[in-house]
Parts: sequence; C-alpha cells; structure tokens
Amino acid sequence: MIDHALTAAVQRALVEDLGDTGDLTSSLTVPPGTGSARIVARTDGVLSGTAAVDAVARTVDPGLAVTWSHRDGDAFRTGEQLAELRGQSRSVLTAERTALNFLGRLSAVATATARMVRLVDGTGVRIADTRKTTPGLRALEKEAVRHGGGTNHRFGLHDAIMVKDNHIALAGGMEQIFDRLAARSGHMARVEVEVDTLDQLRHLLGLDAARMEEGHAPVVHAVLLDNMGPDLIADGVAQVRAHPAPLVVEVSGGVDADTVRGLAEAGPDIISIGALTHSAGCLDFGLDI
Repeated sequence: MIDHALTAAVQRALVEDLGDTGDLTSSLTVPPGTGSARIVARTDGVLSGTAAVDAVARTVDPGLAVTWSHRDGDAFRTGEQLAELRGQSRSVLTAERTALNFLGRLSAVATATARMVRLVDGTGVRIADTRKTTPGLRALEKEAVRHGGGTNHRFGLHDAIMVKDNHIALAGGMEQIFDRLAARSGHMARVEVEVDTLDQLRHLLGLDAARMEEGHAPVVHAVLLDNMGPDLIADGVAQVRAHPAPLVVEVSGGVDADTVRGLAEAGPDIISIGALTHSAGCLDFGLDI
C-alpha cells in the first residue's frame, strides 16, 4: 500500500507545482549542465520522508541521484547535512520544493511522535496515531509515526471495527450495539468500543462476561477510555484486568506533552494521539547549492 500511496502522492504534488508547462523559471534562466545541492536541517528533529524525496527526484528526472547520510528514524541536529542531490541543475531546482515539502511534513510527524514516545519511556505504553491524517497522505504519515517510534492504529474504516459514541447513539444504545456485533462481526474482525464513563465500561464488560458464561467467545477485543483523567483511567484499567477475557486498554482525548506521562502511569496499553498528525506542522529544511 505504501508504494502505491507514495507514487500517487508524488504525482499529485508535482502536477500542482508544474502544471502542463513545467518549471518556467529554471528552464529560462539556468543553462544546461550538471550540479549538486545539499539538503540541510534548519532545526532539530527525527527524519522521515526519504522515500518521498527519492520518488520526487526520480519522477522529475530519472538521472537525478539522491545520496543520504541519514536514514528514516534517525535524529538530526540543526545544520546537519542529510542528503546530496546531483544531476541536471534544472532538475535539482525543479524537484526542490516538492521534495522539501514532503520531507518537512513527514519529519514533523516523526519528531512529534518521538517526543511523546520519550515522555512515556519506562511505562510500557505504546504511542499510536489516529485517522486524523492529511487526506491522501495517510499511508505516508502513518509510516512517519513508525519512524518516530510509535505504532499505528487502524488504517481506515475497512480494517477494524471501532464503535464510538455516535454509533451507540444512532444504534439505540450499548445493548443494541453489542447484540449486532455478536451476530455480525465474525471471528476475524477486531472490535474496539469507546466509552466515555466508567458506568458505560461496566455495562460493556458485563454484557461480554455474561456472553462468555454462556460458552460464547467474547465480542470485544479492546476498549477506548475517552477523555478521562489518570484516576478514572486507573479505575477503568483495574476493571478491564479483572474481566475474564484479555482486553487492550486504549486511552485518547486531549492528550499532550503535559498530560501523557500521567495517563501512561495509570496503566493503559496504548495512548492514541490525533495531534501526531493533525497538528505536527512542518520542519524546516534547506537546499543549499
């Protein structure tokens, strides 16, 4: 999936930049000939997006070579040279902005993830992304999360069942949701249910425990404790650990650098953070001739 997504994203980005006529400025002002340029970090961070830069260069000009001195997932400091581009001078300039846009965006995601991973170090909690990604860049941004040391949540609506508050409201309640899942979800589909209160959690666990007492397989594989503080999370985790089936406990909602450690110490398995992608911003890189 990542190769297809990368190719499509690069092609879209280059069409935005080059239109039907190409790089007018470089074609009119720069004479034919070869040259080279360095990609240099203008800030500290964690690298992601080398494949995107390579794909941009290859698409602009198959003769344009990129040599990396760092790999995805490597930390870098301000002023470090990360790569060298060598080939036709016009091609170097044509590829510059699109390549740096990908590198800046994806490295920002990796850097934001790495920061959160460091903040929960020693707790055993994994940091995960969400579906709050840039349209068309989900595969690339989720890969960047992995480069930052995080883990991926479901990719989309198609690969796991995640019941949220709006599903419960529109379905008529937790029991109706549970009955439909028990009848239709199948043994191959993973099921996660979001709860906003500990009363909801007790209700959900009770439904599944009663089903198990009757000799049936459990329906739910994971619970998401949404927008709860450390004390409520610790209580919820204790309830889940006492449940007769093993469940993954995920925490989400308003997580930031100030709160993530306390949430992790309350004992969940995963903390998912939409800001890893929706608020990562873009790191600054320069192309120095």
